[in-house]
Amino acid sequence: MKLPPLSPPDPPLDDGTVALRPVSVTDIPDLVTACQDPDIARWTTVPSPYSEADAEAWLAGQEAGMASGHALALAIVSSAGGELLGAIEVGQRGDGVGEIGYWVAPWARGRGVASAALRLLSGWVIGHLGLERLQLKADVRNQASQAVALRAGYRREGVLRSYVELKGERRDMVMFSLLPGDRETGDRETRDR
Repeated sequence: MKLPPLSPPDPPLDDGTVALRPVSVTDIPDLVTACQDPDIARWTTVPSPYSEADAEAWLAGQEAGMASGHALALAIVSSAGGELLGAIEVGQRGDGVGEIGYWVAPWARGRGVASAALRLLSGWVIGHLGLERLQLKADVRNQASQAVALRAGYRREGVLRSYVELKGERRDMVMFSLLPGDRETGDRETRDR
């Protein structure tokens, strides 16, 4: 299945509360501040402590992924003022499957930011790129990330035992997926309530 390369949505995705736009060098100070958070370091591959050089290297890697057409990283920002709230990215595996990851800054948690961003990006990826499956993985102990996936319409598939090594520790991960038909079912269920 030949898929189009990933490039930023044009116009940027916006639901009136959060917007998704390409990450840029102007975000580096806010990225450094956000990624000092122990929970981001605990659940992601983000180094701890997180430096400006780490942010620059991450941004360069994201630019390379976008240039190759296989990955897209977007800043999650407030619709009103453009404040950085987090980051979300999607990568294509080449077999009709996309993988999504996200984090939210500590100052933006508890406001539905991650679920809103995940719904926006997932709907756009499935609707515009024709991917047949989106998936994401969350550490079995990361209840907040699992709740985000469920609120965004993803389905829990099961536990992948000892799936990944993260920061010197083997971790079990919960796999979630979203298929094109799940969105339609979820939309109908939401309308029927």
